[in-house]
Amino acid sequence: MPYIVRQKHRAPRVSAQIPPNPALPRVCVIGAGASGLAAAKALYTAGVPFDCFEKGSEFGGNWLYDNPNGVSACYETLQINTSCPRMAFSDFPMPADYPDYASHDQVHAYFRDYVEHFGFGHTITYDTEVTHVRRGEHGGWDVDIRSTGAGTSAESCETASTETRRYDAVMVANGHHWDARWPEPEYPGHFDGEQIHAHDYRSGDQLEGRDVVVVGAGNSAMDIAVEGSQRARSVNLSIRRGQWVLKKTLFGMAADQIALPSWAPWWATSIRLRVAALLSGGLRRYGLPAPGHTPGQSHPVQSDAIRDRLGAGAIAVKPGIERLESDRVVFTDGSQAPADLIVWATGYRVNFPFFDPDLISAEGNDLPLFKRMIHPDHPGLFFIGLLQPIGAVMPLAEAQSRLVVKALTGEYELPSRRDVTRRMHEDDRRNKRAFYDSPRHTMQVDFDHYLLELEREMRRGKVTA
Repeated sequence: MPYIVRQKHRAPRVSAQIPPNPALPRVCVIGAGASGLAAAKALYTAGVPFDCFEKGSEFGGNWLYDNPNGVSACYETLQINTSCPRMAFSDFPMPADYPDYASHDQVHAYFRDYVEHFGFGHTITYDTEVTHVRRGEHGGWDVDIRSTGAGTSAESCETASTETRRYDAVMVANGHHWDARWPEPEYPGHFDGEQIHAHDYRSGDQLEGRDVVVVGAGNSAMDIAVEGSQRARSVNLSIRRGQWVLKKTLFGMAADQIALPSWAPWWATSIRLRVAALLSGGLRRYGLPAPGHTPGQSHPVQSDAIRDRLGAGAIAVKPGIERLESDRVVFTDGSQAPADLIVWATGYRVNFPFFDPDLISAEGNDLPLFKRMIHPDHPGLFFIGLLQPIGAVMPLAEAQSRLVVKALTGEYELPSRRDVTRRMHEDDRRNKRAFYDSPRHTMQVDFDHYLLELEREMRRGKVTA
């Protein structure tokens, strides 16, 4: 039976600094966004020695508005799409006075309290970029780092000295929503107006009084179109492929608060999403194309406001783009729309600029990993948060980090390389069968099932004295 997700109690505050145990493997954590913070906290509280390098001058990743690291996609009206109890770390619930869906500044404040509560803020090295990661000559990993401080110009970065440090393990938490994917190939024609990617969108000020075409059907596209409907002269939303757009609130509560037990089969979760789509109501009457898949076969798109703005005629729905013509966009149905701004909400590439491509790459955003975190050919290399869940990343990154800590401290042993490879491909095929084929779904997992899988794996590989 479905159950209501409840907030848990916070773990006791860490009141004294925890010294690292020099007998344990030394770890490098790349990034101090949500996943990097989960990794740093797990390592710190277990006494595992580590360095956490953050390119910018503050932690928070995509949840920090105008993040100094220059790669955050946070915009002024950004809210979480997973309710607070479902997004919070397991031992540190979000404040009880938060709304069902917290704003970006509330999420960042929550991160700040999390770091302070567990006392690991001093472990993060800011203004430091990891530029190269490679296998060490005698095992382990060599990591090149370089200062990116406010006083470091682009020119001096080219000549700045690089320091190399050696680690037994590396936890990659650089995120996957920062390398903007533009249309390839480019659409034919010439456009005289401005073109930006959704990654560069910050506020409705950029839309004020303009003729805007938003391209895409994901959460960012919906948010930008809704904001544009309040600020722009006109908004056209270009959608090539239909999506199920779920309401974030049903029956007066956050829709994802009614969940299924983690042991329930995937088809049960799929049915739950179908019911949510039915209760939300379709968008065909507003001109959106009918989805060619069931609600459970794609990453959920959520918006409470899009139906009202479509119904008010403040947003016009268009099919895909045929070509660009100076001051307008021509669509595949022959219709046209005036435009002086195109916002491409066309997703992101998975990118690891610090790896040589022949070591690690994700062509087409596809990088099969054991439990979405371990490559069978590269021992000591762990990917944290490199997944796209039906739910929030943070609790999954926390569980991943817990597994890594158990491996580093000798409490957990991986299967043989042969079994890791076999199970990795089995899981990859299963996950890809569950979702329609697109670069967006190469890393898709179900939130509750994935947490259960990691718990089972940690029990399976538990090392007994």
